[in-house]
Amino acid sequence: MLPQNKPLNGDLLPVTPEEISRLLEEAAPFRRREAFSLLGTLSPRRRLTLPEAARLLATEDPMVWETAAAMARAVREEVFGRRIVLFAPLYLSNECINNCVYCGFRMDNRKAGRITLSPEQAVREALFLEKRGFHRLLLVSGEYPGKTDAGYIADIVRAIYRGTGMRILHVNAAPMPEEELRLLKEAGTGVYQVFQETYHPETYRAMHPSGPKADFAWRLTCMDRAMRAGFRDVGIGALLGLYDYRYEVLSVIRHAESLLEAHGTFPHTISAPRFKSAFGSSLSTAPRPVSDREFEKIVIVYRLSVPTAGIVVTTRESASLRERVLDIGASQISAGSKTDPGGYEEGVRRAEAEQFTLDDTRTIEEIVRMILGRGYIPSLCTSCYRSNRTGETFTEMAADGHIRGFCLPNALLTLAEYAVAAEDPDLRDKCLAAVEEGKKEMEGSPLNEAFGHKLARVIAGEKDLFF
Repeated sequence: MLPQNKPLNGDLLPVTPEEISRLLEEAAPFRRREAFSLLGTLSPRRRLTLPEAARLLATEDPMVWETAAAMARAVREEVFGRRIVLFAPLYLSNECINNCVYCGFRMDNRKAGRITLSPEQAVREALFLEKRGFHRLLLVSGEYPGKTDAGYIADIVRAIYRGTGMRILHVNAAPMPEEELRLLKEAGTGVYQVFQETYHPETYRAMHPSGPKADFAWRLTCMDRAMRAGFRDVGIGALLGLYDYRYEVLSVIRHAESLLEAHGTFPHTISAPRFKSAFGSSLSTAPRPVSDREFEKIVIVYRLSVPTAGIVVTTRESASLRERVLDIGASQISAGSKTDPGGYEEGVRRAEAEQFTLDDTRTIEEIVRMILGRGYIPSLCTSCYRSNRTGETFTEMAADGHIRGFCLPNALLTLAEYAVAAEDPDLRDKCLAAVEEGKKEMEGSPLNEAFGHKLARVIAGEKDLFF
């Protein structure tokens, strides 16, 4: 086990196993009345502390969790309103030098169909997704020195911006030195994501037997390097199912707290990926399976502990579970995803090239219908990244309830733009009806008059209008 706060090139480990283990050992379940009293005080400004989160995770009372779920939804809506952000991953390469036992990209998977997209191929993939209505993409790549390094990713970021109307590109890639991260930022990357996978050192070693990713501390400190390299928004997460989910959740929260302490901002996103089987992986089942009910608890605790973060739930999960978590704190979901490079344009599933199997395979059109049907507003907005509402500014505005004032009009404008381009007249009508209903919420807003003018321009065919 790594010593507490062992320095790495000047960085202290943001999460230590001793601290998390102690919290779990000392966490006494809440009594019902005690839990109700605490939950009633929570808000974007008064979040769950780490010891409180540990105690809530130790509590089994269904009535406590029912109340916590309602509070998580209330906090999410106080921060972001009714908008649910949509995005798509774009896989660039499945070539990888690492041997993560749970991943289809692992180096020893001799049956994998290896693909690395050229900038031109990546542009074609992005154009396909743009035509579907997406304006933000998450670029994902395996780690292969000389092929998928920072220069390669930066070239693709620039090529997509030049060759498409894509408005923001995020990157999920391997940890890098500061100078390489600076290349990604200078190319126009919005959020830089790295998931620790598991914060438990012994489990980490077992899951990552070889390759650069075997370095636990290098991965754990990469967010601090990213911040120094100029990134104001980063994304973190743990792969649920590798170790005790309570340990992982508390570690993610502590990691988020450390970013706030060191850099003045919570992570922009916290992702909640759960173990899924993968073609050619050497681990077929989760060592510590996380049930659907436990997954719901995780989403609730993330929302109540880090209220300003986007809580991301991907197409790894079933359609029914993804719909349920929208009611308990999730705020971002992917749609129509492919996890094999080139999978969108070719339109043929290649299991041998996928990182993992998907569960929710619905198209963006189906997801938009679902979100509308549940009373939420699908949002394809990218305005905060381009209006300097990022990092510390975003965290403060979100905690104060000010981001919500931008989320509503921008979500409605992007939904109207999506509707105008929709080929299905029924979907178009449903989207425009939701926009009209949302306009009522704008009454009294200082942006109301300007919103009305922008909306009319969007309906007339203009694009990319935002506040």
